[in-house]
Amino acid sequence: MTQRSSVAITHAYVVPISGEPIENGTVVIEDGVITAVGADVAIPDGIDTIDADGKWLLPGFVEGHGHIGTHEEGEGWAGSDTNEMTDPDGAALRAIDAINIEDEGFRDALAGGVTTAVIKPGSGNPIGGQTVAIKTWGGRTVDEQVISDSVSVKSALGENPKRVYGEQKKTPSTRLGVANIIRKAFVEAQNYADRKASAEGKGEPFERDLGKETLARVLAGELAWDQHTHRADDIATAIRLSEEFGYRLVINHGTEGHLLADVLAEKDVPVIYGPMFVSRSKVEVRNRANRNIAAMAAAGVRVAITTDHPVIPINFLVHQASFAVRDGLPRDTALAAITTNPASFLGLDDRVGAIAPGLDGDLVIWSGDPLDTDHRAERVFITGTEVYSWDSAADAGRGGGVTRERATRFES
Repeated sequence: MTQRSSVAITHAYVVPISGEPIENGTVVIEDGVITAVGADVAIPDGIDTIDADGKWLLPGFVEGHGHIGTHEEGEGWAGSDTNEMTDPDGAALRAIDAINIEDEGFRDALAGGVTTAVIKPGSGNPIGGQTVAIKTWGGRTVDEQVISDSVSVKSALGENPKRVYGEQKKTPSTRLGVANIIRKAFVEAQNYADRKASAEGKGEPFERDLGKETLARVLAGELAWDQHTHRADDIATAIRLSEEFGYRLVINHGTEGHLLADVLAEKDVPVIYGPMFVSRSKVEVRNRANRNIAAMAAAGVRVAITTDHPVIPINFLVHQASFAVRDGLPRDTALAAITTNPASFLGLDDRVGAIAPGLDGDLVIWSGDPLDTDHRAERVFITGTEVYSWDSAADAGRGGGVTRERATRFES
């Protein structure tokens, strides 16, 4: 289990995200949970106090779409476990079963102030599998870092699944084939749910199907549908399918979302946009531009930002937000796009994404404004435990440091 500690951070410029900044603020964490936030806060007896000395204090960032631990850096084929491209319907698959918490990317996450990551299967299959939200530090196994294993199911439209199965001379090899795989899977899940309910009502045995059970949870609203899609026509297909079956849609990537911004806003379909620091490497992303997210936000679309780690290193999440601001995204929206918004889209906002009483004590002390690239994450806390210190890196001659308990894991 993630270690839960008590600590008070004082004399900070507190940026709660969910409220106005607080000059000379204090945040109190007790047993891993935030209990008080304000400029005039009484600190309970016996709690360690850290003087932030006027530096900025923000909630830990939330990476809403990535593959940290499943697509390990520097491991090549042996560490690539994002896509099980042997069956186009991978609803029974779970990302948690492929996560290696020794992946170097977890250290990078802390260096970038990222304390929560939603880890997803890849986009090689029309239905990729179930996602999981975890802390980026905290246990000997990934199970000890889980925030929620009931987050979403990853799905892909467009170029990737079409190419993967087209090269195998199998269905689906076209966009209409990809959509058909998804549509058939949901019809089968509806039928499965009906049969299961009937059997339970009669007290009869029922043979389980893990994939159909997962999709039935999507239909019941328990899991979001994370739809990988870039082009506007594929975004339209994503909306069409979601309205046909009534599930909760979250667009992932959304490169051409600006072309349908009014539709996305009207239907309140959120977009996790990015990665942004990439070349136009395939047809689907030829209209990639940082200003696209600003156009969506201006139209009223709720937006988040992703690195799609390891496509872009996860510690660059905040820099993508900085560039989005440069290209027209309001500052407050940019900070929400890496904190409260992804947490809200994926049902994690009762735990993470802001500084408020009742939420997890996942906090980051920054040397200054994190949207200014001159500043860095200096100290990171997860459930009140300090897990990263910039200064501790100096002794190791590295670009970032973790606390001694975690450092031995990374360096052994």
